[in-house]
Amino acid sequence: MTAEPTAEDTDLAEYVLRLGDDALVLCQRLCALVTRAPTIEEDLALANIALDLLGHARTLFAYSGTLDGTGRGEDELAYHRTERQFRSALLMELVPGDFAVTIARQLVYAHYSRLLWSALEKSSDDTLAAFGARASREVEYHQMHADQWTVRLGRGTAESRRRMQAGLDLVWPYAAELFERDALVDRLDAKGTAVAPARLREEWEREVSAVLDEARLTLPKPAWQATGGRDGLHTEAFAPLFAEFRSVRLQYPGGTW
Repeated sequence: MTAEPTAEDTDLAEYVLRLGDDALVLCQRLCALVTRAPTIEEDLALANIALDLLGHARTLFAYSGTLDGTGRGEDELAYHRTERQFRSALLMELVPGDFAVTIARQLVYAHYSRLLWSALEKSSDDTLAAFGARASREVEYHQMHADQWTVRLGRGTAESRRRMQAGLDLVWPYAAELFERDALVDRLDAKGTAVAPARLREEWEREVSAVLDEARLTLPKPAWQATGGRDGLHTEAFAPLFAEFRSVRLQYPGGTW
């Protein structure tokens, strides 16, 4: 007989699910850019980053389903929830448009996720700590890739610099949501299970500012901040994205390779 999940298990299941949703939605956005990147090498780079994120999502979804007592697997959580049940930050669903927008988003997320996974290596939850140790090593490449492209575009031509700055300006209002605090995360943070992302923001700003200085770009100062994704409130861009990554699964329910 399976034991009923504790309140802490339920909190951790929700927290892990949020992180898995971030990874899955961003993975889908990056996959859509394959064959549309500036070079073949960049197609491969984005595909490899997307595959890492897919691996993160699978592991986190499987763990969430174990924690909440439902036994839901990765496929059920990925394909059989409603739009409002997804807790991904709005940054992930942002339509990339220009390649510079993709790089700006990667810069924001890669630095955030490396700091987050590194901090979670010290989690009191052994499974989350082990995952943090693995994921932090993988996203080091994601961060290096974003840093190099930011500098390359910022210090390239006048046009590449203009477009990179425009990408940063577009993406920056969405960064704040990554660092939001709420009661659930605060409870887990107090117990040493999770880490309140607000505690990562100062180091994140220091790291990202250093990259922008090297790239001769200006740190944006947005007049507004995105919010709502953690509560299941998404942008109009999410509905077609959601439909796209569920389409094959819904056409062939129960299908296997």
